[in-house]
Amino acid sequence: MARRKKIYEGKAKILYEGPEPGTIVQYFKDDATAYNAEKKAVIEGKGALNNRLSEYFMTGLQAIGIPTHFIKRLNMREQLVRQVEIIPLEVIVRNYAAGSMAKRLGLEEGTQLPRPIVEFSYKDDLLGDPLVPEEYIIAFGWASQQDLDDIVSIALRVNDFMSGVMHGVGIRLIDFKIEIGRIWENEFQRLVVADEISPDSCRLWDIETKQRLDKDVFRRDLGNLADAYTEVARRLGVLPAAATHATKPTLIN
Repeated sequence: MARRKKIYEGKAKILYEGPEPGTIVQYFKDDATAYNAEKKAVIEGKGALNNRLSEYFMTGLQAIGIPTHFIKRLNMREQLVRQVEIIPLEVIVRNYAAGSMAKRLGLEEGTQLPRPIVEFSYKDDLLGDPLVPEEYIIAFGWASQQDLDDIVSIALRVNDFMSGVMHGVGIRLIDFKIEIGRIWENEFQRLVVADEISPDSCRLWDIETKQRLDKDVFRRDLGNLADAYTEVARRLGVLPAAATHATKPTLIN
């Protein structure tokens, strides 16, 4: 499709004006960043993998009745999504201690939590996306108490779906983050899962070997990031088995 007006460029994606009012074209870049963009690289094929994997997860969520902004994948790197009003929060669901939680609480990474824990961080790169309590969210008007109740319900339903899908292919869902957007229909709002769901936004460990299959591979210099993402895609059936270690992935249409 013809290139349209750029609306926004982030660390991993570019948003363009969509072909119809209320739509956006989301372009997935090959850029990889960590530690609030202090570490950067270009990983060939990463954008195409994340585009296809996010399509896989978003369509799976829609199939079980969880609304998302996803409409359709357009090509290897672009997908058409609904324009939403993003709530300025990252919604984090943790099943096992890892990353910042393990460091904050002095827990060994991989420790199973008593139950899934939902956290919120305020989306602001300059501040390092700080964790915020519900009181802050309500006081500053980012979301209402009803919104938060609905967001937690959505996040836990996403967790159930993602955990089951990943367990079925031998992967443990350690944690993940999502963004939630508002779609307005006359005077009524609907909350939907927005942005993306991909190995960029999840921690994924092989159940048997505990091999990392997510962005920690890049953060911690644990190997080739494209190989890790390709392995996730292969197990989920997004890639043919022959493409397991391809840095230029062959995607199934």
